[in-house]
Amino acid sequence: MTSAASPPNGHVLLAVSGGIAAYKVPELVRQLGRAGHEVRCILTEAATRFVSPMVLQTLTGAPARSELFDAGEEGEISHIELADWADVVLVAPATADLLARMAGGLAGDLVSTVLLATRAPVLVAPAMNVNMWRHPATQRNLERLRERGVQVEGPEAGELACGWEGEGRMSDPTALAGRVGLMLGGHGWRGVGVLVTAGGTREPIDAVRAVTNRSSGKMGFAIAAEAARRGAEVVLVAGPCSLETPPGVRRVDVETALEMEAAVHESFESCHVAVMSAAVADFRPATPSERKIKKEDLAPGAGLRLELVPNPDILAGISARRGDRVVVGFAAESHDVIEAAKRKLARKACDLLVANDISRSDAGFDTDTNAVFLVSPGGQVEELPLLSKAEVAARLLDRIEKLRGVVR
Repeated sequence: MTSAASPPNGHVLLAVSGGIAAYKVPELVRQLGRAGHEVRCILTEAATRFVSPMVLQTLTGAPARSELFDAGEEGEISHIELADWADVVLVAPATADLLARMAGGLAGDLVSTVLLATRAPVLVAPAMNVNMWRHPATQRNLERLRERGVQVEGPEAGELACGWEGEGRMSDPTALAGRVGLMLGGHGWRGVGVLVTAGGTREPIDAVRAVTNRSSGKMGFAIAAEAARRGAEVVLVAGPCSLETPPGVRRVDVETALEMEAAVHESFESCHVAVMSAAVADFRPATPSERKIKKEDLAPGAGLRLELVPNPDILAGISARRGDRVVVGFAAESHDVIEAAKRKLARKACDLLVANDISRSDAGFDTDTNAVFLVSPGGQVEELPLLSKAEVAARLLDRIEKLRGVVR
């Protein structure tokens, strides 16, 4: 199963063991496919009681195997060929029993045999009862696996299917797919420092109120996630938002434009690419109150006047000293989008400007999709159709590769 937007980024062999968390596996397969990976599934006998091999075969487009010795399956691809085919093996869910068999080097079924035979990196996503997770035997098995280079993601804490509360929930499929992407790396971005800003800023009026905007941060977070997936070293400077940090990304939370400016300048020296997608407030209140301003403190019928002063121009500031770095800006426009973007590009003097039409209901603020124009200093304009923000991020990083002279 591969994304229509790009060729396969890697072969992911998904090994499923018999736990209730196996109900998450179809969504995990979808997430891996959306990331551009080719996926094949193998299951323990117990796993087939929790998730149908036919469902996984339909989602991946490849047979989902559960038998070590099956004449029909072996005629198509042997278990050793499966082990050699994988670029990454993901075990999800990884039960206490399978972890014990892996630690002991047993090979009594298809899954354990492939895990013993593969030379690919292995990632396990444990899922079990909290007491089983905390048991010294389980923890010793994990220590032995880590010593052999097996990577571990999770488990998460929360309410478990068995009724207990605590560690034992399998990690979210999105997080697992992101971790797999980091393990695969690729596209020549290893060693490349990428700085991304995302979200809006919040400029205080008083202890309660603030001047802000509708930016959700989703576009910037998608760019950071895609850069990390390609192997870059990513710093994400984020304004106030509730989004989860993408795997492999170092996040710096800020609130005001002045805080964002300081964080950007701190990380700018060590970056090779800067993508300024944050919606930074142009102005801030000149004298914010440390206390809440109450109506009863004002004269009867009087309004509240705010004096606003300009915030620093972060994009223009780093563009002026970019050297051989690539600096990309964003423009959120409500009308005359392309001409406004061209004027902004001239003022900011960056290498590329990404413009989106915020008057559209299906793009821009608070949506999962976007339709943008990539505007170059020479006046060239490339229009991207309505895409998911993850796909826009991938297209944008492809363009940045060209600007940096990176050859795939």
